[in-house]
Amino acid sequence: MRTSFNFDFARLKYRLTRLLQCGLLALPAYALLPGQANAAFTIFEAGGNDAGPGTAAGAITPTRDAFRSAVGGGTAAGANGDFLGIRREINWDGVSAAFADPNLLPANFFNVNSPRGVVFSTPGSGFLVSANTGGAAPPLFGFPGDLQAFSAQKLFAPIGSGIVDVRFFVPGTTTAATTSAFGAVFADVDYTIATDASTMQFFDQSDTQIFSRAVTATNNLGLSFLGGVANAGERIARVRITTPFNFLVSNGVRANETNDFVVMDDFLYATPAAVPEPEVWVMVLAGLALVGWKSRRRA
Repeated sequence: MRTSFNFDFARLKYRLTRLLQCGLLALPAYALLPGQANAAFTIFEAGGNDAGPGTAAGAITPTRDAFRSAVGGGTAAGANGDFLGIRREINWDGVSAAFADPNLLPANFFNVNSPRGVVFSTPGSGFLVSANTGGAAPPLFGFPGDLQAFSAQKLFAPIGSGIVDVRFFVPGTTTAATTSAFGAVFADVDYTIATDASTMQFFDQSDTQIFSRAVTATNNLGLSFLGGVANAGERIARVRITTPFNFLVSNGVRANETNDFVVMDDFLYATPAAVPEPEVWVMVLAGLALVGWKSRRRA
């Protein structure tokens, strides 16, 4: 005899939603339990001292290239720093004079003006891209004895703070995204003590730190590269770059003349991918549950 059964799909969806929400809330605490494995990244790092034209750049280029190969996308750039939809790069040199020193760079420039899927923030007053030679302001932020560019000729720096946060979006949209790899070139990382180190940190979607590393030290006019590529499915929602104790105030002016002064050149990262909404996972789980129920009924 065949009996009828009314499947309450709405109730199942509600229960799965609650289960998923509880699981997501528990993840940050679980990640901090003693003995749990931290997220794993393949690290790419190098430093090059200035010993003549091109020597610093030449010293870090092989590591930069190895990072590129690990992420993928080849070497031919398309529009908006796009490498076959796999990798994005920012080298600042395409920023026009209207958005370069002495003018501030909009925080969302590389998601609106040139859509590459990143938006910056800082506790300071904004961001500055250095001027070209012959522009309204001296190049290299007015510090030619300390800084050189990796990819000629512009550099990037926060103003009024040594902290830059990078958040990811599907390029050209307001849809939150994550990436699997991020790397950057640094100029003048010449710290002498560990507490003076410039660092790069990665955070996941729950804002839990999953990676932290100090940038390789060099001398004045030196260049460094640091990057991390996820090797176990980790997803990066935010990158924080910290250059402690000193920062740019304006062209030719920094906070002090005692501590390390660090700025950045190229940013490289895997093309950001959209973060699935919880409802998407609910529907997937509900579908699996329905399939399982039907299988049991047939049995």
